[in-house]
Amino acid sequence: MSIQSKDVEYVAKLARLNLTDQEREKFTEQLNAILQYAEKLNELDTDGVEPTTHVLRLSNVMREDVVQESLSKEKVFRNAPEEEDGQFKVPAVLE
Repeated sequence: MSIQSKDVEYVAKLARLNLTDQEREKFTEQLNAILQYAEKLNELDTDGVEPTTHVLRLSNVMREDVVQESLSKEKVFRNAPEEEDGQFKVPAVLE
C-alpha cells in the first residue's frame, strides 16, 4: 500500500490545511516511509506471541482513595482575586 499525493491533498482538505507543493511531496514521502516500516513489521514471526495492550505487565497503578479533610473556605479564597458571598467573583461575560 502506498500513499499518493492526491491522498495527502484529500486529508489536508478535510483538515482545512493549505499545503504547498513542497509540503504535499514531503508528507507523501513521510507517510510512505511509515507504511513501509509497518509492512516490514508484518515480516516478523509472531506465532505464539500473545497480543498485549502494553509492553509492560502493569496492574492498577492508581493509588487508593483516602478520605481526608478538604481546604477551608479561608484557605481557598486566600488566593482568589475577589470573593463575594462565599463564591469566586469573576468579571461578567454577558450583558
